[in-house]
Amino acid sequence: MNCLMNALENLLIKIEDLRNKMTKTASKKGLTDSESLALSQELDRLLNKYEQLKKEKK
Repeated sequence: MNCLMNALENLLIKIEDLRNKMTKTASKKGLTDSESLALSQELDRLLNKYEQLKKEKK
């Protein structure tokens, strides 16, 4: 259980870092720029993984 909690915490840190990076990139290059879209897709992947881990925790 402790390992799962650490995984969730680490994932939240990665999500927040990626969200900040995506926001900055989108502000500079636009929402439809390929880099902004790639970051958004990666963020979606991490958020889905986080939700999956949360369900496993229950």
